[in-house]
Amino acid sequence: MTSLDKPTDHRKRKQDRDAPDQAQDAASKAVTEAALFDAFGGVRGMVETVLPGLLFVTIFTINKNLHVSAIAALVVSLVLAGARLIKRDTVKHAFSGVFGVAFGVVFAMMTGNAKDFYLPGMIYTLGLALAYIVTTLAGVPLIGLILGPVFKENLSWRTRNPGRKKAYAKASWAWGLILLAKCAILFPLYWWADTTSLGWILIALKIPPFLLAVWLTWVFLAKAPAPIDVFAEMEEQEKAEKEEKARRAAEREQSDAAARADAERRPRL
Repeated sequence: MTSLDKPTDHRKRKQDRDAPDQAQDAASKAVTEAALFDAFGGVRGMVETVLPGLLFVTIFTINKNLHVSAIAALVVSLVLAGARLIKRDTVKHAFSGVFGVAFGVVFAMMTGNAKDFYLPGMIYTLGLALAYIVTTLAGVPLIGLILGPVFKENLSWRTRNPGRKKAYAKASWAWGLILLAKCAILFPLYWWADTTSLGWILIALKIPPFLLAVWLTWVFLAKAPAPIDVFAEMEEQEKAEKEEKARRAAEREQSDAAARADAERRPRL
């Protein structure tokens, strides 16, 4: 073996050692991506979130008719939810859109101010931002409560996986601060801007902050320890308990058989 071959062999051995870790990292990232896609609805969820508000502001920009704009937004949100029901898909994102639009429609109709169509959603965003921050300060970051069941780890990250809890805390801080920044832009506009300007700015701020928060969540979780699958643990425990019961039953059966055999031999003696 020449001196030139040795570094090559060393690199090859290092690559062989690193291959399992790289494969595990890739699998962890894939699982994280799938979980985030499921939790936040993916592209379809974003469409269901944006489309009713976009329709409202578009129609209102054209004809300034609050009733037509509000009804159109509510109808399209109901159609989106109905489409999910027909296909038997997850309806949580569509129904959250329906309720959000319905509150906005009722509020705007009651006050007669078209800007109030956006107010319930803005208040919800502010409340959600505070929830992310408060729960993180309390040691139970909201993003962990949301994603724990998706990763099949439930609340195991709180006491058994400190690295993962830290990642959830970082992600929750990211969500909270991003949503607070969004509120800091929208609430002054609610007082100062007209309905059309507020509507278009709100639509423009729907997706980018959301994508930034999801991306940061992915970054934090992709570097975190793997989740503890508590469902698999429960299944293993249940399996072990069944095996233990079967073993004890077999032992009792063997003991009973031995006792019967001993009882049968005694009269012969």
